[in-house]
Amino acid sequence: MPAVAEVITALEQAYPPELAESWDAIGLVCGDPADPVDRVLVCVDPVDETVDEAVELGARLIVAHHPLMLRGVHGVAADTTKGRLVHRMIRAGIALYCAHTNADSARPGVSDALAEALGLRVLRPLDANADGVTGIGRIGELAEAEPFAEFVARVGRSLPKTEPGVFGAGDAARPIKTVAVSGGAGDSYLKQATASGVDAYVTADLRHHAAGEHLADGGPALVSVTHWASEWPWCEQASGVIRVAFPGTVDVHVSTRRTDPWNIRAEN
Repeated sequence: MPAVAEVITALEQAYPPELAESWDAIGLVCGDPADPVDRVLVCVDPVDETVDEAVELGARLIVAHHPLMLRGVHGVAADTTKGRLVHRMIRAGIALYCAHTNADSARPGVSDALAEALGLRVLRPLDANADGVTGIGRIGELAEAEPFAEFVARVGRSLPKTEPGVFGAGDAARPIKTVAVSGGAGDSYLKQATASGVDAYVTADLRHHAAGEHLADGGPALVSVTHWASEWPWCEQASGVIRVAFPGTVDVHVSTRRTDPWNIRAEN
């Protein structure tokens, strides 16, 4: 069976570290690179629920999209949230590897997985890097145009269920053919979505004022989903990278734990 380091090599061929933003915290967080790996769990968030899942599965490696240590820490004491997780994983012999903005920019990457889940044919990046191939977000198209209300319903069917659900902002009858998507928080790319000329933009964490001003300025219709739901399709993509690299030798699982923080919804 491969070592942790060999699995990381396969992942970094798919999601090159040089694509990560300068502020990001990617890579091996804990674990011995030389330890053997026969089972892997792929998830969005390295949190108590997914560590529980890894322990239950007997996984030796967690591959997470979100970093555990994105902001600087001065220690990992077991009486802190992040420290507790590190101690739990080390005691259980579980390594943690994080692929964040490098997986966002890679081709294929997070937004390719989101586009595929929605039935889009990817055309190009939304905010391309110098190579014109990698970059944040994707622009794609549906096989046939459909009314915006139907497209919003499509997004709801295509992504995992969350309590907040899916929100649409725009003319219900507007024909939707070309679509921009950006997994994760994407309201910083509203201008790029408008400039691209797409009919709709799907992303997460859209803020009130940014969305309202975007629509008032004539931008594409908006579909807002939860952060976790927008990135969850990537888990299967990353699992595939490992399965292809180590056929028959590594058992790879996609997390089934919903780690979206919103768990109660009240009708009003």
